[in-house]
Amino acid sequence: MSESTIASPEAITLVTQADLPELKQYLLDLFCEFAYREGDFMLSSGQHSDYYINGKQVTLHPLGGVAVGRVVLSMLPPETIAVAGLTLGADPIVSATSVAAAYAGRSIAPLIIRKEAKGHGTQDYIEGLPLPEGSPVVVLEDVVTTGQSALKAVDRLRQAGYQVTQVISLVDRHQGGAELYQQQRLDFQAIFSIQDIKQHWAKRGANRKG
Repeated sequence: MSESTIASPEAITLVTQADLPELKQYLLDLFCEFAYREGDFMLSSGQHSDYYINGKQVTLHPLGGVAVGRVVLSMLPPETIAVAGLTLGADPIVSATSVAAAYAGRSIAPLIIRKEAKGHGTQDYIEGLPLPEGSPVVVLEDVVTTGQSALKAVDRLRQAGYQVTQVISLVDRHQGGAELYQQQRLDFQAIFSIQDIKQHWAKRGANRKG
C-alpha cells in the first residue's frame, strides 16, 4: 500500500464494512508498512531492541484508527462501560473505540490517564466524564513490553473507584507484560504477537524481492 492509496474508496469501504478477519489482515499490513522497523533501538523501558514498533503510525492513520476501533470493540466484554489508557500511546485507541462503539449502537466512554496529576484546576489524573463507582473499565495499550504503562493506568482507575479486570493491546512483544498482568489477576489479550508482525514483515520482504 502506498501513500497515495491511504484513503482510497476501496480502503474506506474495507475498514467500514469488512468482517473482523479481513480487518485484522488490513491492520497487520499497516503495522508492517508504517510502524515496524528493524535496527538498533532504545525502548522506553530502558531495554535495547533490534526492532521497534511505533503503534501511533497505525492508530493515527486515517483508516488505521477506524480499523483499530472496530477490532478492539469486538474484544470488549458486554458489560464494559468505558475504555481507558495511559497517555500518549493509548489516546487514539481509546477515542477510536468509543467512536466505533457509537456507530455500533453501544455507549463506551473514553478515559485518558495522565502520567502526572494535572497541575491546575481539579488536579485530576483521569480525563473524561465521571462514571459511577464500580463501573467496569477496560485498559487499552498500543504495544506491551514490560506491561508497566498499562498497569499504571489500572492502578489510577482502581484508585478512582472503577472496576478493572482486563487489558487489551494491539501488539504483545512477549517481554514480560503478559506475566505481569497474570500476577495482578488481569485478563490480557493482544490483537497481534510480535511473531505475527515479524513473520508478515519477512513475507512482505520476500514478495518484494521476488
